[in-house]
Amino acid sequence: MITVNFSPQVDTAKMAGILQELKADPMGGWIELPKKVNAEEIARIKAAAKKINEDSEYLVCIGIGGSYLGHRAVVEALRPDSGLKIIYAGKSLSRRELEYTLNKVGDKDFSINVISKSGATLEPSIAFAAFKDKLIKKYGPEEAKGRIYATTDAVQGSLHDEAVNNGYTMFVVPDNIGGRYSVLTAVGLLPMAVAGVNIDELLAGALAATADAVEPAIRYAWMRYTLAMNKYDTEVFASFEPFTEFFNEWLKQLFGESEGKNGQGIWPASVVYSTDLHSLGQFMQEGRRNLWETIIDYPTDEMNKKVVHAVMKAHTSGGIPVLSIGVSSYDAKGFGELIYFFELACAMSAKLLGVNPFDQPGVEAYKNELKKLI
Repeated sequence: MITVNFSPQVDTAKMAGILQELKADPMGGWIELPKKVNAEEIARIKAAAKKINEDSEYLVCIGIGGSYLGHRAVVEALRPDSGLKIIYAGKSLSRRELEYTLNKVGDKDFSINVISKSGATLEPSIAFAAFKDKLIKKYGPEEAKGRIYATTDAVQGSLHDEAVNNGYTMFVVPDNIGGRYSVLTAVGLLPMAVAGVNIDELLAGALAATADAVEPAIRYAWMRYTLAMNKYDTEVFASFEPFTEFFNEWLKQLFGESEGKNGQGIWPASVVYSTDLHSLGQFMQEGRRNLWETIIDYPTDEMNKKVVHAVMKAHTSGGIPVLSIGVSSYDAKGFGELIYFFELACAMSAKLLGVNPFDQPGVEAYKNELKKLI
């Protein structure tokens, strides 16, 4: 169960209306998703994960933004040992990074999971072409097809068409769920299952959160809105476990893309303590007072607990509002709860700010300018 350490005066009628708006939104399919898990789809995901582990020493996950951040966050946090290593590609246009990942796979057996709704995003398209070429050269065209797993649109797009024409194993990105809200779909479940994450427990945690996390999410969203209205424009997500660095990265994308529109939004930043206490601690204690700190309080050892309490006391005395979100367990179930909690809180927070939580016109603007140049 998610717990919060603050109890703002919430406009309950307003928040109830926002929750209904989100459920009715064409892109709100993630809200009821944990209650509608498709057993056949989960069985297909598990079967594919088993085959990938039998066939390969590496799975190359190709995707950018919501196509990789969420599942990487969970895999990096839990570090399960499936015996197979996951390599992430297609998240930049750096030639050096692409060459590094190609060389890292080397002559090892590998499979590919390419994740893209349209198949047209430049970064993953380039990486997919490079790794597909490597796959074909190593195994030949026919065997290579059996090592490619495409997570894409159900009916259209360049990746969909290629997958159908070549007989790749396909999984669907639902039409009513956007990329940054897609962790609990095949987008995230297949890589996590391959890595050894217990996806049944993850989904059980998300299901529990559909009941238990709603009220805490409402309070958190309202508190964020209250702080924003009082000129606090930066939220610093703080964790005390180094393995949760990528969960912080997912949070930054989730909130940044959902809220940053029409001159609105709260700037999402992150730190990992105690490491960052020795780099950003000075600024947090005595710098500009336009920010607040949201501590994600994972279960931890006694020494780390003392650091958490020391930080909360010191930063509060330094004039920073400090919010604390307690996580019930550091396992797949706990992360399932946490993912759903933050998705719901983020969408409600964006609605409070008067913006659409589910589009990203600014991202499309950069893509259009890039197309003109190349």
